[in-house]
Amino acid sequence: FAYFMMPLAVIAILVGSGVALYENNLKRLFAYSSVAQIGYILLGASLVSVAGLTASVIHMFNHALAKGTVFLVIVGLATNYSNLRLENIAGAAKHMPWTMGAFVIAGLSLVGVPGTVGFISKWYLISAALSQGTIGIMLVVVILISSMMAMAYVWKVIEMAYFGESLANATPPHEAPNALLIVTWVAALSNIYYGISTSLPVTLASTAAESLLRHIP
Repeated sequence: FAYFMMPLAVIAILVGSGVALYENNLKRLFAYSSVAQIGYILLGASLVSVAGLTASVIHMFNHALAKGTVFLVIVGLATNYSNLRLENIAGAAKHMPWTMGAFVIAGLSLVGVPGTVGFISKWYLISAALSQGTIGIMLVVVILISSMMAMAYVWKVIEMAYFGESLANATPPHEAPNALLIVTWVAALSNIYYGISTSLPVTLASTAAESLLRHIP
């Protein structure tokens, strides 16, 4: 099982992250990013250990918070932009500070910055990988490389939205609807809350991992 699933997980992580680096459509960019994140989940499961499965289950929850926030932000941007290519959202943060502020938090979580749920996921995954000896060190290198790639594609969105110049003759965008902003910020702040208060998701994940392993012959 491990020898079959682990290479697939590594390929998903590196290829998903690599394609996201060169994608300029926001929806497709973060769809490819999700391929990489699913690779993390698969990687933890391929270790066939309580620590690895715990990391996988935690990441299912944490990735849902981070990527859910990202796509809520994209919905907010879509209220102003029919074409969600990077160049079209240039300068968006000047007119949509709350929307893009939520994106920054979600982006930090995707990268795995301490204080966010993304850091917790990667911490548990790296800890589980290191227990595998030499191959575990190679897996940690893959995780770190993909994290740097995530930093690059998240930054290119932030750079365009905060420092890019709006297209000439473009209608100035307006902030996302209040109802959408509330939901977006609940999701964004959850990335921080569960990145600091980790006991509930970690306890549930470890219990689920132990239960799953008991049913593996």
